[in-house]
Amino acid sequence: MTRYFQRDIAHTVVEALDEMPVVVITGMRQTGKSTFLHMQPQLKNRQYYTFDDFAHLEAAKENPEVFVDTDIPLTIDEAQKCPEILTVIKKSVDRKRRPGQFLLSGSANFSILKGISESLAGRAVYFTMHPFTRREITGRIAERPFLQKFLESLKIPKIKAISPIKEIDILQGGMPSVCLEEVKNRFFWFKGYEQTYLERDVRELSQIGNIISFRQLLHLVALRTGQLLSPSQLGRDAKLNAATTSRYLSLLEASFIIYRVSPYLGNRSSRLIKSPKVYSSDSGLASYLAGIESLESEMLKGAMFETYVAQNLSGIVDSRWPEANLYFWNIQGRYEVDFIIEAGKRCLAIEIKAASRWEERDLAGLRVFLSITPHCVAAILAYNGTETVRLGERIWAIPLSIVLS
Repeated sequence: MTRYFQRDIAHTVVEALDEMPVVVITGMRQTGKSTFLHMQPQLKNRQYYTFDDFAHLEAAKENPEVFVDTDIPLTIDEAQKCPEILTVIKKSVDRKRRPGQFLLSGSANFSILKGISESLAGRAVYFTMHPFTRREITGRIAERPFLQKFLESLKIPKIKAISPIKEIDILQGGMPSVCLEEVKNRFFWFKGYEQTYLERDVRELSQIGNIISFRQLLHLVALRTGQLLSPSQLGRDAKLNAATTSRYLSLLEASFIIYRVSPYLGNRSSRLIKSPKVYSSDSGLASYLAGIESLESEMLKGAMFETYVAQNLSGIVDSRWPEANLYFWNIQGRYEVDFIIEAGKRCLAIEIKAASRWEERDLAGLRVFLSITPHCVAAILAYNGTETVRLGERIWAIPLSIVLS
């Protein structure tokens, strides 16, 4: 039997089930949602159905009121395939509000799917299950995330750095079947994933007039992961008009293949970048779509490295730190910081360095951000080494293996 790896999101989901009548877990296909619903110990006393099962789906469509009329807490996997069930769940909650009555999951964002008009506002809380993080792969989720503790205390715990991030970590990414090495050839797995996504998932989300152009846009976004999002440039390169480009990007976001990171606008500057960055949700899938087999002498090495860090930070924030938000900061043509994490009235600035050494110029953006942002309590140069070094007031060089722990 395949070993079950505990997920960071479990703590937050269980806590939410004690408070809210409906909890919804979404995320890209194959990130482990169904396995989580089946195997997580705290969820095993629930009645489980999946709408990937034709019989369950037909029963729900035939008589949704009877389907949800149970005193046993109900888990419904791939709930978006039966939109009418959400209206019935709303009515059930309004009749008798019970914490944890419904746990729903889906491989698409319910709020922008066709046929779904019910948002369950005020009745549901939504969480995203990301690809596996390093914390989850290494089984180190018992402790709170390092960055969360560091923001509160500004103390570096005595942690022995885990091994630096390797090329294979980035090329495999965080999709369970690949990063847990359940498949021998990741190329075939990613190829099958792309085919299934284009041939089935996308067509379930929306009518695509030109699947070839959509596929081309999918690959172009992977080649631009970690860059400022420019829909006009993407559309021009994919030979799509502005409206179609916007719709296709929304579909990629709805199915969690890509996501945007917003600029941090918490300090004043007339030259602050206001466009978001776009990231592929998984560095392994992005590397496959970009045609990358090795990162040696690869122009996109920095972008894929940043994408890997971004997916880990997003996974940590969304799973264990829901009160925090992830941003980037950029003064056009001058200074930038890869990531800003803001929680309440405090924030951390994080600059990523793929190498095991750094130079003074690597600290320029961090120093400027610190000088103009009084509520930034610390700046971190997260580098791929093994030693933690204090570089000055409120500024540290910390191994990425610790930052992502």
